[in-house]
Amino acid sequence: MAQASPIVAGWELVLRLRERREQVNVEIKDITKELGFSRNYWSAIENERKILSEDALKKLLILLEADKDETSEMLRLRNIAKDNGWWTNYTALFDTELRRFFGLEHGAHSIRGYENLLVPGLLQTRDYARAVIHPTVTVPRVQVEQRVEVRLRRQARLDDPEPLGLTTIISEAVLHQQIGGPAVLRGQLEHLVKMIDKYQNNLQVHVVPFTATACSLFGAATVHLIDFENPRLPTVVWQETVTAWGVIDDFTQVNAISAAYDQALQQSLNVEDSKKLIQRCIKELP
Repeated sequence: MAQASPIVAGWELVLRLRERREQVNVEIKDITKELGFSRNYWSAIENERKILSEDALKKLLILLEADKDETSEMLRLRNIAKDNGWWTNYTALFDTELRRFFGLEHGAHSIRGYENLLVPGLLQTRDYARAVIHPTVTVPRVQVEQRVEVRLRRQARLDDPEPLGLTTIISEAVLHQQIGGPAVLRGQLEHLVKMIDKYQNNLQVHVVPFTATACSLFGAATVHLIDFENPRLPTVVWQETVTAWGVIDDFTQVNAISAAYDQALQQSLNVEDSKKLIQRCIKELP
């Protein structure tokens, strides 16, 4: 079972309330009248910006004709959703969308990722992460170490009793781009090999070799398909470029990205051959 996540619980609560409202054909105006809310306030609830009080949720569930078991489940979700995840300590560093991603990642069952030029964050060493998050116009020097710590904090999901499953596709270019210099890259690639050996049950690393003549994800920067154990929760996508990032939950777009990912996986080396290629790149470093 995946870790409990306030973000995931709040999202599931909203999905289930919307589904129930549509099942019993209750209109929003009926809800706002019953609960004494404005339409804008209800919109904030359905967009996960606010959480209903326990009393308001109970009144709403009566209106939606929820049975005893469903009411109990909804109240349990609300109790989880009102807690603070570890990422809420970093509101000064990360925007709402990034913190939402951290919460979804924390509560995920598995992730299918693609990176075209960087080792995935969940597999980075401290030195490599520091080199990636170097001081820039958008990242002040004082924030670098804090951001590195957050990246390492996220990696704890790989070691949980019910660990996150991670399947990641990386371009062969990742193995040659000397982020931080040859010594940092060497340490990172050696770490990657150790991770592949250590997490054989929940980690798969696939490399798209330079010999691949096509890959559906060529041109993408960072893509994560986030899957959940709960069948009520659909797959969502985290997509990130230099200037834009965000969660994609549109069914059509998610399906298209999932199909592109499957095609990219077919163009990739298997785990053992990927590991051999990484080891060869280590030997070739100056």
